[in-house]
Amino acid sequence: MASRAAPLTEAEKEHFRQRGFLHLKECFTPEQAASITKDVWVRLGVDPSDKSTWTKSKVNMPNHNAFLAKDFAPKAWSAIAELCGGDERINDKSRYWRDGLIVNLGSEQNEGKEFHPHDLDNWHVDGDFFVHYLDSPEQALLVVVLFSDIAPGGGGTMICPEAIPKVARYLYDHPQGVSPRMKPRGHAEFKREKDLDWFIDIAKSCTDFVEVTGEIGDVYLLHPLMLHSATFNPKRQIRIITNPPVSLKEPFMFNRADGAYSLVEQTTLRALGQDHLGEWRITADRELIVPERMKDANKMKQEELERLAQAKTAAAA
Repeated sequence: MASRAAPLTEAEKEHFRQRGFLHLKECFTPEQAASITKDVWVRLGVDPSDKSTWTKSKVNMPNHNAFLAKDFAPKAWSAIAELCGGDERINDKSRYWRDGLIVNLGSEQNEGKEFHPHDLDNWHVDGDFFVHYLDSPEQALLVVVLFSDIAPGGGGTMICPEAIPKVARYLYDHPQGVSPRMKPRGHAEFKREKDLDWFIDIAKSCTDFVEVTGEIGDVYLLHPLMLHSATFNPKRQIRIITNPPVSLKEPFMFNRADGAYSLVEQTTLRALGQDHLGEWRITADRELIVPERMKDANKMKQEELERLAQAKTAAAA
C-alpha cells in the first residue's frame, strides 16, 4: 500500500544535506504502476520473451499521458515541495508526471559482466535544454520514479554524491554560464552537443558511488547537481523509470535576507563550504536550448501510436 504524505524527518533532511539524495519507499502501488506500464512492450515494438529483438539497450520513450504527481504519489510530492522550499516555489508544469518511460534492457555484449562505475560512459548532470548557472531554476531536482523492481546489477542509475561539490564549484566559478556539456560561454563548442568528457573525468576522480535500486513505487529525489549515469544492466531484466523534471518559478537564492533557504539551497551552500554567497550573481542572460534528442521524439511517438492501434485492432479481432 502506498505511503501517505508526511513531512521529512530531521534524519532525512540531514541525509539530503550530506549526501544529496533521498530514497522514499512505497510512494505508489504496483497497481498504479501497471496502469502506466501495461503497454510498454507494444510501445517498444519488441518481444518480451525474445531478447534477440531487444536491439536497443536504452530507450527514452515519448510521453502520451500526464497525471498529477500529488495525486499519484502524495508522499513523493510532499517531499519534493519540502526540498524545494515550499509548493508555492514550484513551476506549475512540474506538478505533472508523464508516461515518457525510460527503459533499460541491457545488451548481449554486457550480459552477465561486472563493471565499475569508472567504466560507465554516460556520466552527466541533467538539463540538456538550458544554459547552466549555479542558481538555474530549470532543474531544481532530479526525480527517479521506479516503475519496475531494480535489483543490484539490474540497470539502476548510478549516482555520485561526491561530485556535487565539484560541479557546484565549477558553476560558481563560471557565472557567465556553461553549456549542458559544461563548456563555458565563449567556448567554440558552447551550445553544441559534443561529448561527456568533462563529466566522465569528474566521475573518474571520485570513489563514492550509489546504485539506484529498489521496488516498484519507490522514488529517489536527487540534488540537481548530482552526477549520474545509466548502467549496463548485466542482468537484462527490464528496468523502467521516469525522470519527471522539477523546475522553480524563480532561480535559487543563495543570499536570502531571512535565511529561509530551501534544503536544496542548503545542500548547495554546504557543498561550497559557505552559509551564503554574498554578491555572487550570474553575468549573462538565461537561455533555453533545443536538444538533439527532440529531433527524433515526434517520429518515435508516431511509431508508438501506430503499434498501439495495431495491437488494439488485433485484440478486437
